Amino acid sequence: MASAGPAAADGKEPLLGAGEAAAEGEEEEESRDVVETQEHYKSRWQSIWIMYLTMFLSSVGFSIVIMSVWPYLQKIDPTADASFLGWIIAAYSIGQMVASPLFGLWSNYRPRREPLVISTAISVAANCLYAYVHVPHSHNKYYMLTARALVGFGAGNVAVVRSYIAGATSLTERTSAMANTSACQAVGFILGPVFQTCFTLIGEEGVTWELIRLQLNMYTAPVLSGALLGVINIILIFAIFREHRVDDMGRQCKSINSEGEENDALDQDTEGNVDHVAIVALNVLFFVILFVFAVFETIATPLTMDMYSWTRKEAVFYNGIILSVIGIESVIVFMVVKTLSKKTGERAILHGGLLIVLVGFFILLPWGKKLPNIQWQEIKNNSIPRTVPTEMLMPFWSLQEMQLPSNHTAEPVGCPLTQSWCLNTPMVYLAQYLSSDVLIGLGYPVCNVMSYTLYSKILGPKPQGVYMGWLTASGSGARILGPVFVSQIYTHLGPRWAFSLICGVVVLSLLLLEIVYKRLIAFSVRYGRMQEENC
Repeated sequence: MASAGPAAADGKEPLLGAGEAAAEGEEEEESRDVVETQEHYKSRWQSIWIMYLTMFLSSVGFSIVIMSVWPYLQKIDPTADASFLGWIIAAYSIGQMVASPLFGLWSNYRPRREPLVISTAISVAANCLYAYVHVPHSHNKYYMLTARALVGFGAGNVAVVRSYIAGATSLTERTSAMANTSACQAVGFILGPVFQTCFTLIGEEGVTWELIRLQLNMYTAPVLSGALLGVINIILIFAIFREHRVDDMGRQCKSINSEGEENDALDQDTEGNVDHVAIVALNVLFFVILFVFAVFETIATPLTMDMYSWTRKEAVFYNGIILSVIGIESVIVFMVVKTLSKKTGERAILHGGLLIVLVGFFILLPWGKKLPNIQWQEIKNNSIPRTVPTEMLMPFWSLQEMQLPSNHTAEPVGCPLTQSWCLNTPMVYLAQYLSSDVLIGLGYPVCNVMSYTLYSKILGPKPQGVYMGWLTASGSGARILGPVFVSQIYTHLGPRWAFSLICGVVVLSLLLLEIVYKRLIAFSVRYGRMQEENC
């Protein structure tokens, strides 16, 4: 144990009989990974659970509005188009990409409570701002853009969370802890859309408090709930969270993040160079994993509105249910992965996850012959031919509005003529969409948790704040480019081009994994301090 009994404290070893010596030997054999006091163990895992909660809230901050951003944007600012939607969703990740290395660097030299509290407070303030984006008389879309960017900036604390968990767990605990972290993230993705779906019962109008100009409706109630959860998180960080660090064997170490301790608290186990080829490769793979999932999340609402003629409310409601089911599937996957990785290893599971994602996007390609319904079909048939030149599409929208009866209140549904591919690209059948959801919901969580686990093991006992910041920034960059990519390619070229390019990207990532496969080993294994089977 890290703390011995009184006799040991005096420098004298207690006398043991033969039976006691045998029992002691068995105890040491069983407790090689448990080399700390019960009090330290309890405090360490309580702090890790606070990190799980922080990860959960960060995930909720993203997913709680993902299904309603587009209809809310259309409501508060009619000048916003589908291309601007991509920037709205990407704004979260831009903020996170900027903040992650900064918070990671901060956490390498100062108590982690500081960046955790500041980042969470920023997210709370940003959620409150989002609830008021309807108030300005113009440029509302830019206020929404700012609010989402600030929420993302606060979510940069993911780097702090991951680095803390990596430093506070032994090598044998790492996969399970990282799986739990990702499971909490997945639960956040589950409950975010669930909150949004439940709040659709309030309706688009909801209740208004004129005194403070606050509208509580299906769009603002979720973010206000997120702000409340953020306040609770800050309180728990102050009350429960403590700094802890253990080495790869699980032995208690001093932490450079503790108050009053200097950087020389690091021990000799940190000696050795990190394999930067493996680190860069994992950053690239993680970028691809987050990129394809960001595309999948972003395209869900526009795709289903275009292909199945769903209204804004229907798209938010049904996709909320679908993403919730995917989230439940992901949590189950995380639990299975913790056991499976002990038998097959993280590298093989990562390879299998990428293959499943590839199949999921391949299924999503348009294969049939039936075309999607076109918006305002009855008006289009009476006013213009099917082959409308692209340059005449925008003026036609004004013509449509003029031709609607004065009492017409129905919202346009179907594939808009502004997307010229709607006239010649087959629809993606609902069965295809649901099958793809299941496969991507299986492959993505596997890839996510294995990437983080391998990354933390390759880094070893060195401070991981900055490295985790760069990994998080890689994922954030993917979340920036993914929505922008899909909003541009999908809008102008259609689903066939968008999903074909995604398949190509996943194939290239599989080739990269094959090249670096043998280098993805733990730091302690690389330097002969542990056997690979113990990891």
